[in-house]
Amino acid sequence: MTRPTPETLAHSARRARAAAGPAPDTDAARVAATPAAPAVRPPAPAQVSGAGSLVRSLEALGVDVVFGIPGGAILPAYDPLYDSTVRHILVRHEQGAGHAATGYAQATGRVGVCMATSGPGATNLVTPIADAYMDSVPVVAITGQVARPAIGTDAFQEADIQGITLPITKHNFLVQNAEEIPQVLAEAFHLASTGRPGPVLVDIPKDVLQAPTTFTWPPTLDLPGYRPTLHPHGKQIREAARLMTSSRRPVLYVGGGVLKAGATEGLRRLAELTGIPVVTTLMALGAFPDSHPQHLGMPGMHGTVAAVYGLQKADLIVALGARFDDRVTGRLDSFAPDAAVVHADIDPAEIGKNRHADVPIVGDAQHVIDELIAAVEAERAGGRTADLADWWTQLDDLRERYPLGYEEPADGTLSPQYVIKRLGEIAGPDAIYVAGVGQHQMWASQFISYEKPYTWLNSGGLGTMGYAVPAAMGAKVGKPDTVVWGIDGDGCFQMTNQELATCALEGIPVKIAVINNGNLGMVRQWQTLFYGERYSNTDLGTHKHRIPDFVKLAEALGCVGLRCENAADVDKTIAAAMAINDAPVVIDFVVGKDAMVWPMVAAGTSNDEIMFARGVRPAFDEDEL
Repeated sequence: MTRPTPETLAHSARRARAAAGPAPDTDAARVAATPAAPAVRPPAPAQVSGAGSLVRSLEALGVDVVFGIPGGAILPAYDPLYDSTVRHILVRHEQGAGHAATGYAQATGRVGVCMATSGPGATNLVTPIADAYMDSVPVVAITGQVARPAIGTDAFQEADIQGITLPITKHNFLVQNAEEIPQVLAEAFHLASTGRPGPVLVDIPKDVLQAPTTFTWPPTLDLPGYRPTLHPHGKQIREAARLMTSSRRPVLYVGGGVLKAGATEGLRRLAELTGIPVVTTLMALGAFPDSHPQHLGMPGMHGTVAAVYGLQKADLIVALGARFDDRVTGRLDSFAPDAAVVHADIDPAEIGKNRHADVPIVGDAQHVIDELIAAVEAERAGGRTADLADWWTQLDDLRERYPLGYEEPADGTLSPQYVIKRLGEIAGPDAIYVAGVGQHQMWASQFISYEKPYTWLNSGGLGTMGYAVPAAMGAKVGKPDTVVWGIDGDGCFQMTNQELATCALEGIPVKIAVINNGNLGMVRQWQTLFYGERYSNTDLGTHKHRIPDFVKLAEALGCVGLRCENAADVDKTIAAAMAINDAPVVIDFVVGKDAMVWPMVAAGTSNDEIMFARGVRPAFDEDEL
């Protein structure tokens, strides 16, 4: 097929404007890049419509791209957007706009912006808003609303999106007059990007968008009571440092909050200073190098044996930006029974929510870690240093006996683990990997080595199928010079693959690896293990009938379509995709249907019951542990 290129695609000059260049990958640069502050030169006051005020506010906030779809109630905003410096990317479904904004935010550290009309347009954003809320991603969603006199009358395309999203937004606004638009937008960006990040919704009635107003910038923020605690209490820091230098079996339990705070450099210093083993949750992969000798891997349901048992048998858990999620703790009442807990988080509501904190620390992870380093150094200067030799002997033994691995399929089919492992090795540690949800997500977390922060994006808290393709699109827009691979399942891929048409037309050359096992793989795994191999409604027909044919579908969407069905062709197929940089690429990796994700802690069971493989329980010397 003829591949579309940015030169041959019918872009208008407005759409052809390049997005902002990639931000430096340092923690400090990511924090500084957040567009929460007004431009250096405030724009001059101007007589505009509410819609004009909205667009000028986005420009003043430093927004370079908005993902959205026009419709009746939001249409007034699209007229001034036509002449704006803000790039608008026309997605094919509002869910795609929301996930693209999330992927953009996760890859760049900046606020992602999506836009939709009222009613069904707004409600189609609910899933990505909830997804961003669960994973603490800074997103601002702008929705049109029916005119103010029609609100509450069940008008055409009316939905109370403010009420609908109240439980899944950090805050939301219903704008009542055009004069307040700049202030509301500035407050929305400030709320989304500060403290514990999260999604903020701004709902604007159509008549407010059409009303005349005077645009002035910068506005005055009015957020009484919103004062996130950034610096931790010194006494708590000192107590944490005392425990860290006196415990015999400590573990640093690192969550996504460390990435949000741009604290990965400090984390490495703290870990190396103390010698404490590190586990990184699914949302924190890359916060600490996978190859580092102190890294035990990912804890939780499909974590490494060493990481799961390191937490379980610890006498001290130092939780940094983590929330003791059920997928990490297993059955909560049996989790780490002998561990004292230091819990540091910027959100005070998380501390003690699931597990009692012996030392609660409220503060930004970067400040917490920096102050812990100073306090630990003071303890060491006083001659107090923990002896962790026996602890490391035990953990190293576990790592040696129970490494991550897999068995080749007995029927000769292609191993999905091998595909993902080779993809990570060929694309390398500088690429960004964006996973959907299911078995392929877990294999991608296990068999790709994440050496750098902000190279792993996924839907962790909500577990949203359909996340990968639009999130990869958003990540590639935010990081146009970085290779972006979406790793998707054949089930997830069929939910949002229409956004590949957006990628093709907008010149966004993402690469998508579809791990096609013909089934809803994780559901099938549970049916195998817990439902007597009764495979009710998990066969998708992508193997038996090749419906859809993913290669033909990719080509129909303006992408390059490739297929790989055996191990001998894996490397050259990935290399062929890597060589294509002027169009999106989709590879249909046809893999065996019986592969499972191991290790595994079954839902609702204790981490003590971890299985290394089917029918294989790790052997532990309880006296040593």
